[in-house]
Amino acid sequence: MNFSNKIVWITGASSGIGKALAIKLSEENAILILSARKLPALLEVQQLCKDPEKVFPFPLDLEDYKDFPSKVAELIKKHGTVDVLINNGGISQRSLAKDTELSVDEKIMKVNYLGTIALTKALLPHFIEKQKGHFVVTSSAVGIIGTPYRSSYAASKHALHGFFDSLRAECFTDNISVTIVCPGFVKTSVSMNALTGDGSPQQSMDKATENGIDPERFATKMLKAIAQKKEEVYIAGTKEKFGIYLKRWVPKLFSVLVRKIKVT
Repeated sequence: MNFSNKIVWITGASSGIGKALAIKLSEENAILILSARKLPALLEVQQLCKDPEKVFPFPLDLEDYKDFPSKVAELIKKHGTVDVLINNGGISQRSLAKDTELSVDEKIMKVNYLGTIALTKALLPHFIEKQKGHFVVTSSAVGIIGTPYRSSYAASKHALHGFFDSLRAECFTDNISVTIVCPGFVKTSVSMNALTGDGSPQQSMDKATENGIDPERFATKMLKAIAQKKEEVYIAGTKEKFGIYLKRWVPKLFSVLVRKIKVT
């Protein structure tokens, strides 16, 4: 895929991976629609892009997903089409399951899973009508494996795999591609904003996150996977990749090892 003049819609575009993707895609002459909750942050990202006139902020709250069909209709009317939707928005967690209020589980599922599939379903008829489109979803290494302090987050990411794997099979004859990207630790503010057991943000940077992959380097690898229309890709450090493959091939050993590690 050549991204030049392709209309790419990115959620979670105000910071971290989404911001890095926007800047990289602007360098490849893409037309960008950037979504997140806060317009001022999107405007800042717009100005960092190579050609701000080809970048269109479009505020969106993934938790408020009931009006997504009208939002998508509004966007299609304005831009004519969308070529790629990168479902990147989401929120993480840092708390034991026993200490996590059910309202926190509900919020994480609304943002990470229901908001993402609601936006995907709202855009799907457009992709089917034009017999072309590409859905991308930012999952996580814990979309493959479950680790301590991530029970709700892992559940939401596992759910995305089930939905998008099914969607890929259903829409194959409609020429619609699905790429699931599984990051390991990436040096972003995700741990700062991660929800604790009572729903308040952690407001501190995890050591593992601080030592994670640089967002710009991650974005370069992610865009390569999208361009190649990979079905699933792991962009992670050695330990995270080792955990994924260990879980797949020697699950009992993985269980022994993971319960000995405090993952923060």
